[in-house]
Amino acid sequence: MMRFGLTLALALAGGALFSAIGSPLPWLLGPMALAFAGSRLPKGRGFKPRWPSALRDAAMIAIGYSIGLTFTMDTLVEMGRQLPTMILMTALLLLFSALIAWTVAKLAGLPLPTVLMGSIPGGLSQMILLAEDTKGVDLTVVTFLQVTRLMMIIFFVPLLVFSPLFVSSFGAESAAAGTANAVNAADTAIAAGGDSAAMAAGTAGASGWAGWAGWAGWANWGDWGDWGGLFPAILLFAVVCTGVAVLLKRIKFPSAYLLGPMIVTAALHLSGVHGPSLPAGVLDASQLSIGTYVGLLLRPEGLKNKVRIATLAVLSGAVLLAGSFGLCLLLTRLHPISPSTAFLSLAPGGMDQMGIIAKEIHADVAIVSCYQLFRTWFIFFAVPPLLRLLFRRLLPKGSVRREATE
Repeated sequence: MMRFGLTLALALAGGALFSAIGSPLPWLLGPMALAFAGSRLPKGRGFKPRWPSALRDAAMIAIGYSIGLTFTMDTLVEMGRQLPTMILMTALLLLFSALIAWTVAKLAGLPLPTVLMGSIPGGLSQMILLAEDTKGVDLTVVTFLQVTRLMMIIFFVPLLVFSPLFVSSFGAESAAAGTANAVNAADTAIAAGGDSAAMAAGTAGASGWAGWAGWAGWANWGDWGDWGGLFPAILLFAVVCTGVAVLLKRIKFPSAYLLGPMIVTAALHLSGVHGPSLPAGVLDASQLSIGTYVGLLLRPEGLKNKVRIATLAVLSGAVLLAGSFGLCLLLTRLHPISPSTAFLSLAPGGMDQMGIIAKEIHADVAIVSCYQLFRTWFIFFAVPPLLRLLFRRLLPKGSVRREATE
């Protein structure tokens, strides 16, 4: 309990610090940074950070519910129209990742299967499971490459989206998209009969920017919204979302605690059962929980040639981000969506983190989630069989055990 309390204090300090310096997503990035720094302290100092996975799961349920509320019939129609593009963009991103993996394997002197599984974007848990089941693959390197990429995405995607270069190039369109999303959210809330929810959605654009500056992050913790407006509707969604998440986890569904609540909330929302928007403090707490958990994942002490592998991991993550940006430009030419929405849709990170960022900058959360969801499912169902087929050619016979199921 003491370790958890100290870790929580460290995470809160990280959120406050990053709020004070005006960082994007301070309650995600701050806890992640300080949790990682705390985990690197010498063991003799008597402090080993601990963060229960149950808190991360609860945060995922909250984020999944919040994303599910953004789905509309218009979004589903647009998803169907963009399905061929989703397939194309996913294939291009994975091919680009494979090219990066081949280059890193050559430069680092590592086996290609190890680097390839460490380079698949958005497939952290799935690739680790496959690596555990494949002889000849270094699980430590796979985990390090995946977590390094994830942490880079979480840190640099918000900074890039808010950078002067990105804003100057696409700021007008992004701003227009953000305004439209806020208005649509307000209209949806009004249709549901929730005046306070409509006001919160309609004013999200202003409060989002205010949250970046100074100590506004602390203000958000106190701005819990109209808690009375959550009940009793939130009780139904809480029970259903949690139940579906637990059930899907038992059948080893990918990202069960995120996708389960998102899918069931979207289904209820589209059927006319409207859920209340979560207060800003709940979303901030969810970001803190996810950020702290991710910050404790990276453990480079088990690596050989730490400096070389770490350098190549960072460089490959940067190249992958650049490739995603190039695909973003292509996507904006194919469909009338804002560059911020396109970039977050293709960013090689997790859907929960990209959903949080999309919500904060008022991008089209539903479109971002759909592209990320499609890639998640493609990685879960299609990539492992393809990798097994490839590894049978690259690795000695018997290295890949066919009886494994992810």
